[in-house]
This record gives sequence, C-alpha cells and structure tokens, in this order.
Amino acid sequence: MAKYEKTIVGQFEEVVKHLENDISNSGVTMNKVDESNSTIGDTRIAVRVYDKYFMRNGNRASLSLTVVGSNSNIFISAIGAGGGSGIFFNYSLGAESEMVEIVQKSIEQME
Repeated sequence: MAKYEKTIVGQFEEVVKHLENDISNSGVTMNKVDESNSTIGDTRIAVRVYDKYFMRNGNRASLSLTVVGSNSNIFISAIGAGGGSGIFFNYSLGAESEMVEIVQKSIEQME
C-alpha cells in the first residue's frame, strides 16, 4: 500500500477535473471503476476509484482518490493498493506507489 495526502488552496471543481484528467491520461490500461459525489453543507466530497493493469507483475492495482473541499481549502487523499502478487507474501514491484505518484505529480503541477 502507498499513500499520499495533501491540503491545498484552490477551486474544488478545477482540482477534481485536473486530477481526473491526469489520472485517466496516465496509461492505456487505467480505468475509472466508479465515482461518488456528495455535498454536506459547504463541504464537497468527491471519491474516485481507479484500477490499472501492470504487465510487469501480471495483475491489477487500484487507486482510491478522495477530494474534500470547504471554501477554498481542499484535502486530497490518494491510496494505492493491490499491486502485489502471492497468496501469503504480498511481493510488490511498486505498482501502488506508481499510481499514487500520478496524483502527487498532478498536485505539484497545480501549486
């Protein structure tokens, strides 16, 4: 498992669209599995789940993205999982980290 979290200042819709675009364009085998959107008072929440096939280890890894915005304060959490192989020992070749790095680089471009 790999995780990246960051709080930034920006416009919620722009941040979500920028992240969605960068993640979707990161590879041919990247697939948005599902999404959820909610608003509670002044707080907006966007959840996205992606998966991607990695040839080097012959399996899929997932990326869970959560974006929470209140006014111009935006919290982003990206968690990568499932990129390992094996039943008892989860040997990973870095698929989870690679997926989380997509989000990290996207956020760095916005700052």
